[in-house]
Amino acid sequence: MATVESSIHKNSTTVASRGKTQAGLQRFGGFLAGMVMPNIPAFIAWGLITAFFIPTGWTPNAHLGQLVGPFVNFLIPVLIGFTGGKLVHGDRGAVVGALATAGVAVGSSQPMFIGAMIMGPLGGYLVKTLDRMIKDRVPSGFEMLVNTFSAGIIGGGLAILGFEIVEPVMILVSNALGAAATWITSVHLLPLIAIFIEPGKVLFLNNAINHGILDPLGLQQAKDTGKSIFFLLETDPGPGLGILIAYWLFGKGTVRQSAPGAIVIEFFGGIHEIYFPYVLMKPILILAVIAGGIAADGTFMLLHAGLVATASPGSIIAEMMMSPRGGYIPVLTGIFVGAAVSFIIASLILMRSRDEIGGDSLAEAKSMVQTMKAQSKGLATAAQAATPEAKPSQPGSTTLSALPDRVIFACEAGMGSSAMGASLLRKRLTDAGYNIPVDHMPVNQLPSDAQVVFTQKSLSERASQVAPRAKIYIVDNFLDKTTYEAFVEDLNQLK
Repeated sequence: MATVESSIHKNSTTVASRGKTQAGLQRFGGFLAGMVMPNIPAFIAWGLITAFFIPTGWTPNAHLGQLVGPFVNFLIPVLIGFTGGKLVHGDRGAVVGALATAGVAVGSSQPMFIGAMIMGPLGGYLVKTLDRMIKDRVPSGFEMLVNTFSAGIIGGGLAILGFEIVEPVMILVSNALGAAATWITSVHLLPLIAIFIEPGKVLFLNNAINHGILDPLGLQQAKDTGKSIFFLLETDPGPGLGILIAYWLFGKGTVRQSAPGAIVIEFFGGIHEIYFPYVLMKPILILAVIAGGIAADGTFMLLHAGLVATASPGSIIAEMMMSPRGGYIPVLTGIFVGAAVSFIIASLILMRSRDEIGGDSLAEAKSMVQTMKAQSKGLATAAQAATPEAKPSQPGSTTLSALPDRVIFACEAGMGSSAMGASLLRKRLTDAGYNIPVDHMPVNQLPSDAQVVFTQKSLSERASQVAPRAKIYIVDNFLDKTTYEAFVEDLNQLK
């Protein structure tokens, strides 16, 4: 008996340790993505200017082409550093983070994205630490003087540090990463990177992989050649499309009915998370997306495909907009080859499956997705991680006493899933006769006086901490209108 209890304790400890490791990686990846994703418009602007005005662009223009270098070498790194500092310590952290990043970026001939991801949060952390140390110790009337000079001194000091020390180190790191990527490409091993990327996406490391690793490499390559294959490796919607088509044709019950809507959201909307539950429903399907990724990447490499900037979200529309002149066919070919390979393998697996894949397994898989997301935010216990079939929590206990001024949809980055949910809820409220604004934003930026917040189960605890007076509605599946109907019913009861 003691041996059995010891074994159970050992296994539970192992599960908890693995969960903490995975959660730590995902939180780190989420922080990296949080610095980059709000600045995606800047990447797109740079990509469009590059696509049109460089010598090999659609409409070469030497005068306007002068914007390309400063945008990628200075503006975008400073924006990333600004955002990183803001994530750590609000507006003061943002200013110091931008100053620190400017020291790294000034004079550099390479995009200092990695340096920005270091210096931005470092600047925010240092000014945050100082603010804590001098809190309630500044003489009355000197607050503004101390605040402005302390931030200026820290920011200026970090700028000098970055210019003299961090920049040379980052140049060495960038050269090393670039050399490694070039070597992988030269020995024709680049397609094998899908072995790591595709499972990483399903484990919600997609933003960390894309924005934290591939984007800096891609931007350096695009700066030299006008395009980069690295922008295609994670954003390619092909493998996910193949999985969803296979379920549409060979799935059963609810899962088959939901597949067409998921295809539109994944392929045209670029929200890849929509297909993760379909893979988790039958984990062996990870082989299909890996094979699809390898096939797509191999095709991209053979046809010399590339994008001028990152495609975010990873939709076919964004892929086409970021394709260089004459680059549509190579990009489309790789995407559809990946989709075809993924579809064929997934179809064979589903057809040979003896168990019926229906609504129950899809619900369990979606619950597993929420549990994994909760682990990434540090909100799930080891027991919860081991019990993915646990039912979603109910909406928050706060009750509505009056019609809210606005409703907020919150997700990790405030861009993909929350934007889609906000659109669906906005339409439902309009149909019900309510003219209530519906916004979307990152959960960490919720206003403290928010009245109604829609979010995922894994983010509900964080939402209640940031907006303690808000009524929290849990939405595990953005296509499921049950929670939207419940909210409308709550509003009807206030009449």
